[in-house]
Amino acid sequence: MAQTAAQTGIGVLPAQGLRDLIAAGQITAAPAILPDQVQPASLDLRLGNVAYRVRASFLSGAGKNVADRLSEFEMHRMDLRSGAVLEKGCVYVVPLAESLALGDGVEAVANAKSSTGRLDLLTRVITDGGTEFDRVAPGYRGPLYAEICPRSFSVLVRPGMRLNQIRFRRGKAVLDDAELAALHARDTLVSGEAVISQGLGFSVGLRPEAGDLLGYRAKPHAGVIDLDRINHYDPADYWEELRSRQGRLVLDPGAFYILVSREAVHIPPDYAAEMAPYLAMVGEFRVHYAGFFDPGFGHAAEGGAGARGVLEVRCHEAPFVLEHGQVVGRLVYERMADRPDTLYGAGIASHYQGQGLKLSKHFRAG
Repeated sequence: MAQTAAQTGIGVLPAQGLRDLIAAGQITAAPAILPDQVQPASLDLRLGNVAYRVRASFLSGAGKNVADRLSEFEMHRMDLRSGAVLEKGCVYVVPLAESLALGDGVEAVANAKSSTGRLDLLTRVITDGGTEFDRVAPGYRGPLYAEICPRSFSVLVRPGMRLNQIRFRRGKAVLDDAELAALHARDTLVSGEAVISQGLGFSVGLRPEAGDLLGYRAKPHAGVIDLDRINHYDPADYWEELRSRQGRLVLDPGAFYILVSREAVHIPPDYAAEMAPYLAMVGEFRVHYAGFFDPGFGHAAEGGAGARGVLEVRCHEAPFVLEHGQVVGRLVYERMADRPDTLYGAGIASHYQGQGLKLSKHFRAG
């Protein structure tokens, strides 16, 4: 009989595995890591005390470190300790509080947190010697940095804020299509027909079940958002409501949209998932910034019955017509190395369990 991921240690490390890495000194931080940074299958990363305004986005590159590249590209630096505004359209690099000293065979991948993506904050992790954004090589030892580029709204930030999250894994644990089909047959992963091809396809929902609100478009000249203020801002000051019953939406180049998947998604407790963009040939738009789905997302045992995936959509070169039910992305499922001792849901005050179309937690509910 085949061994489970937990028996072999292959897979995404759960919360208790992250705590083991912290105890072993493979993840360190100043100030010390807080218990609530540890999520079911990821660790929240915190901003440090200074931000560097740089003239362009960059990767350090093989054999080089970020600090040296900052000396090439820095325009000025900002002390974040009293709060500082990151202006939209500008690029910043912020050293993170956390550093890594990973053991052999442990690698990591980072992503924006859900609330970060829904504010159109392009934020990516970079490392010394890195040749890809958001990817941490096996056995990496060194600091972590966040590159932050606000796209729609300027934001007020302070040290300790959590814009990124990082997931650790051993080995390759991605389910192939046959394994994914078997999992769906055993433990329904998505409402409706499962479109399985290099992951589980999902489509955009543009026919609301109730009413005619199908999404939001960011207003181009809105004010600053203080990321510490929860349930505070009036959505009408920042977002234009999009209403229609026609089942289609024309995307404007350069505009940012919050839409929702047609399907309800389920992540069983022994699995995690990452949202991957669909093939570029289907249209010139990007469908997400924040792509981690924790074990238990939309899971019935944690108060869910499947949850819609929120789509953070930016159109690129030309106007593009989205149609209801058009496949726009896919979920890539991975095995957990062990079942997390906490799951995504009400028990850990998760903001988006059971969600439908929803703005970030900074905005008042309608």
